Amino acid sequence: MDWLMGKSKAKPNGKKPPAEEKKLYLEPEYAKSRITDFEFKDLVVLPREIDLNEWLASNTTTFFHHINLQYSTISEFCTGDTCQTMAVGNTQYYWYDERGKKTKCTAPQYVDFVMSSVQKLVTDEDVFPTKYGKEFPNSFESLVKKICRYLFHVLAHIYAAHFKETLALELHGHLNTLYTHFILFIREFNLVDSKEVTVMDDLTEVLCSGGGGGGNGNGGSGGSGGAQNHVKER
Repeated sequence: MDWLMGKSKAKPNGKKPPAEEKKLYLEPEYAKSRITDFEFKDLVVLPREIDLNEWLASNTTTFFHHINLQYSTISEFCTGDTCQTMAVGNTQYYWYDERGKKTKCTAPQYVDFVMSSVQKLVTDEDVFPTKYGKEFPNSFESLVKKICRYLFHVLAHIYAAHFKETLALELHGHLNTLYTHFILFIREFNLVDSKEVTVMDDLTEVLCSGGGGGGNGNGGSGGSGGAQNHVKER
């Protein structure tokens, strides 16, 4: 589980950022696409009589499978040549190996590291117990937070680098629905630091406000601080 202990750090690299391209996923005709009009804000709330850890485990596992499936639809377009770094806008993500060493890798390598590591965790009875009477570890909530942080990176990369392919496959409604549900879930239980998700604040504002059921609560565009002037490392 040491792979989960890497910390994010923002740092300028001294280079002028490239001109920002138009974000296709923010176009109203595409952003409004959903596969359901369900009020996800109500869906993520912890039900009565349900243990918090059970709820976190169930939803985290489900999000893992759905995000993995969503990525698989465009994985043939996400290669070492097309995505030489795991980047979202001017934020670049690094992987931390079992010794905590920071590793720069391509996007498909990063996603593979994420999915393989999360798969091991969610199938580990000592971490995600499925048998009656089995206790969750004391570190469970912190592990869930780390998992959600990495899953967010994958979702953000799909939007930033592969929305055109997603659109061509007519799966943008599925992606928007998944993103909305996921963001409202991590907001509800404070699972991902607001600074971590600012990279997608513009999309979150569009999808999770008003009709999206998320309103303008924490994690919205208020913390973005406008355009960034440097590349961030995470």
